[in-house]
Amino acid sequence: MEINDYQKKAMTTLNPSLSKKEVLVNGVMGLNGESGEVIDLVKKHLFQGHDLDKERLVKELGDVAWYLVECAYALDVELEEVFSKNLEKLKKRYPNGFEEEKSMKRKD
Repeated sequence: MEINDYQKKAMTTLNPSLSKKEVLVNGVMGLNGESGEVIDLVKKHLFQGHDLDKERLVKELGDVAWYLVECAYALDVELEEVFSKNLEKLKKRYPNGFEEEKSMKRKD
């Protein structure tokens, strides 16, 4: 599946009564909430003796993806552009791949 196809399909489940501003706010809040659920699963695995529930983690990552798409939609940006711009930034930061030294002394 192409990422922009996912974006189009996912946004068919968006509440159509929301304004663009409300969509953005809901998206940002949702990103934080769902990211918190991802963190909680990993925390329980690392520090509380739980097995890592990969199936649930994948579902929660899907929810993170949905809210990311919602934020991009609110900004009238295709997700492919978001990803491309991120890769451009990373290539400038780490032209030869990750380097610990460059990570500690970033020049953004």
